[in-house]
Amino acid sequence: MNATQTNMFKKFLFVILLGSAAHEALAQSLALAPAEIQYQFKPGQPFQFEIAVSNGGSGPAVMRTSVTDLWYNEKNEKLFGPAGSSPRSAGNWMEVVPPQITVPPGGTGKVTVVVTPPVEASGGYYGVVFLESRPEPIGSNAENKAVFANIQLGSLVLLSALHTDQYGIEISEAQLTPPDSSRSLKLDFLLSNKSNTHVFPEPRLAILNSKRALVAKSEGAVQRFFPEQKDRLSVSWAGSLPPGEYTAVLTVAYGPEGIQTKEIPFHVPAPGQPVRVVETR
Repeated sequence: MNATQTNMFKKFLFVILLGSAAHEALAQSLALAPAEIQYQFKPGQPFQFEIAVSNGGSGPAVMRTSVTDLWYNEKNEKLFGPAGSSPRSAGNWMEVVPPQITVPPGGTGKVTVVVTPPVEASGGYYGVVFLESRPEPIGSNAENKAVFANIQLGSLVLLSALHTDQYGIEISEAQLTPPDSSRSLKLDFLLSNKSNTHVFPEPRLAILNSKRALVAKSEGAVQRFFPEQKDRLSVSWAGSLPPGEYTAVLTVAYGPEGIQTKEIPFHVPAPGQPVRVVETR
């Protein structure tokens, strides 16, 4: 995993937030590691890993475990469905032992996640292991009723069956806006993951002049894509170009060795002339 991908997964933390300073202090006292797990498994062969929770608070924390699926809908919103409900569920393969732990103040508690993949597994599978604290009183509301809050920490689990990965992506609906005096060049496009496993596409942009000489380059942010997931990505370049004809060369690296490119000719007008947005299918 490169530095960009590592930053994407520094913390996978979910907090049931009730807007209380006491609750914020409770949230800050608990931490989970690792926040993300990637593992290549052999189909039909069980394996296991550990997840640890540290408690920086002054009292013990009782943590209850649970497992859900992780998937995305058409709006790219995360879905934490019941184990076994998503197309590529790893949730129903996982058992957390013990199901509940008590983490002492200033100490660390651990659970073991036992994974039993089926023989016919192929490609990528996904789930989340949650550890949730027992509700703690944090005050009262306007009706003098007690208010409780708890903390939910999650570890994202990305699994892939060894020697079964099939990689492919599709780039479409590209839209390039040339630079002018008030805005940067921007290339926006739709990326579809046609792989049977997750990928981390790395978009790069090169700008060539009419003589095919390189005049500028830029990189876009790395983003995780689940199988069949679609989302729009963009690459920007904050610079100016003399009026003339150019070609934007988009290169997207993915998987172990996959590379896909797309060339988009565009025109930079003289000052005072309108900028033409270029769209391709």
